Amino acid sequence: MHKRFHQWGFTLIELLVVISIIGILIALGTASYTTAQKKGRDAKRQSDMKAVQSALEQYNSIHGVYPPNDTENADLLEVLPAGWPTDPKTGLAYPKTFDTAAGSYCICAQLDQEGTGNATDASCSFGQGADSDYFCVTNLM
Repeated sequence: MHKRFHQWGFTLIELLVVISIIGILIALGTASYTTAQKKGRDAKRQSDMKAVQSALEQYNSIHGVYPPNDTENADLLEVLPAGWPTDPKTGLAYPKTFDTAAGSYCICAQLDQEGTGNATDASCSFGQGADSDYFCVTNLM
């Protein structure tokens, strides 16, 4: 009698197809995850800018002027109790420009996603389009 032996396992082609599909899924997942991280950091930056704008307007209503270009100002800590916010990626404080003589300020955060901001540079050159890589706030009054 002749017995037939069955071989259990996968062929090389089947393994290559499965590995290729897994590789494609990992690539797509990584790209989506990276985009989600960028959007999250940009949302945090925009939220920080609006919170700073609100705090500076509150400071102005209390003191009648905007603060000097000094983030360690004790009076400024009244309206920003956690201190000056920092960028979620770099951990550095956001750049700022206070012009107390003119009664104005400009604070900007550079965004991760290009073309999604409201300004083209960190000097509050407001504009939309492909070059708007910054989100800036300026005085309301």
